Amino acid sequence: MDYTCDDIAQMIDHSLLRPELTREGIRKGCEIARKYKVATVCCSPSEVAVVRELLSGSDVKTTTVVGFPHGYNATETKVFEAERAIKDGAVELDMVLNIGRLLSGDHEYVKNDISAVVEAAHRRNVLVKVILENYYLTDEQKKMACRLAEQAGADFVKTSTGFAAGGATLEDLRLMREQVSQKVQVKAAGGVRDLEMALKVRQIGCTRFGATRTETIIEQCRQQRARNAGRV
Repeated sequence: MDYTCDDIAQMIDHSLLRPELTREGIRKGCEIARKYKVATVCCSPSEVAVVRELLSGSDVKTTTVVGFPHGYNATETKVFEAERAIKDGAVELDMVLNIGRLLSGDHEYVKNDISAVVEAAHRRNVLVKVILENYYLTDEQKKMACRLAEQAGADFVKTSTGFAAGGATLEDLRLMREQVSQKVQVKAAGGVRDLEMALKVRQIGCTRFGATRTETIIEQCRQQRARNAGRV
C-alpha cells in the first residue's frame, strides 16, 4: 500500500458549503475535520471567522469561496471577497472563473479576472484554486481554462463547484492534469464519496479533493488498512 490514511486525509478539503447549513452543522463539520486531520475546511465567506476560531489549535486550515457558485461577479467584487476572506482568516481561496466569458471566447477577460484575485491572494501568501465548472464546458474549453488559469498564476485548477448538474470525472481530471505544468495542482470536486474514488483521483495526480463524506472515506481507509494488516 503506497498511502496511509493520513495521506488521504491531507487531500481533503472538508466542504461546509450547503446553503441550509446551520451554525450547529458548521460546528459539527469542524469537529469532523479536526478528528480526521484533513487539509482544510471550505466554508461560506460569511463563516470564515467562525470556522477559523473553531479550528484554532489544530493544523486544519480555513478556506472559502470567491465568485461562488456561478463566477459571474464583477472582478472588483471578487477581489473584495478575496481580501475580506483573507482578513477573516482564510489561507486558501476557491474562485469560480467567469463561465459566460469563457464560453463567449473572451479569454483575456477570463485570465485578467483570475489574475486579479491571484495577485490579491499571493500578496498575503494565500493559495488560489480556480474552479472551471466543467459540466458546462467542451474539452477544448476545459483545456483553454486550464491554460488561462496557469497563465494567471493560479495554484490549482478545480473541476467543479458541486452545484452544477455534474461534478468531477476521471476523464476530466486526466485532461486537466495533462494541460497544466507540475507547478499547478489539480483538485477534484463533486463525486468523491468513498475511498475507491479518492484513490482513483489520487492515482491520476490530484492532490486535493472536496468531500462532504470525510468520515466515510477515512473510516473505509482504516478498515482496509486493518484488513491488510491481518493478512500479514
